[in-house]
Amino acid sequence: MGIHKKLCIFCILLFFCCGLSQLVCAEDKEPPVYVEADQMSSTEASNSVLFSGNVDAQQGDLRILSDEMTVFYHEDATQDDSAGTRQKIERLVCVGNVELSTEEWLGTSDKMIYYSENRKIYLIGNAKAWQDENMVSGDQIVYYIDEGRSEVVGGATTVVGEGADKEEQKGRVKMTIMQN
Repeated sequence: MGIHKKLCIFCILLFFCCGLSQLVCAEDKEPPVYVEADQMSSTEASNSVLFSGNVDAQQGDLRILSDEMTVFYHEDATQDDSAGTRQKIERLVCVGNVELSTEEWLGTSDKMIYYSENRKIYLIGNAKAWQDENMVSGDQIVYYIDEGRSEVVGGATTVVGEGADKEEQKGRVKMTIMQN
């Protein structure tokens, strides 16, 4: 078996073993991660694995759909197990038709970035989030996993009208709250 093929298999196993498991918090035994995509490639120089084409990643009730998902990782010398040094996810970057969902929550955007060190999820570009029938939208949503809180930022300033009637309008955060 060639070194590139071994590396690809290693990267797939790496992703399954420690990838999205950091998004779903802290049980001793975490459920397996399943990923499907049309294509996968790994780059040793950048410590990354790229899944492209109809990406569907799932762990427990967490599911991420996107056109493309890149997993960036680094060696974690603090995690000592019988196999030696472990790989640890540094960040995930999903691009195109991003959908992040659990049983209780749905978020969509043009791009998603997850940073494992500070456990933040950024939904960027046409970001929307639903919980039950309630919805919030803006240009960017930042979700702080450990704090259970989020921030929503309005869109960029746009110019409306022509000539002397030009007017700048700042994008705004929008929210719909359904009441009983």
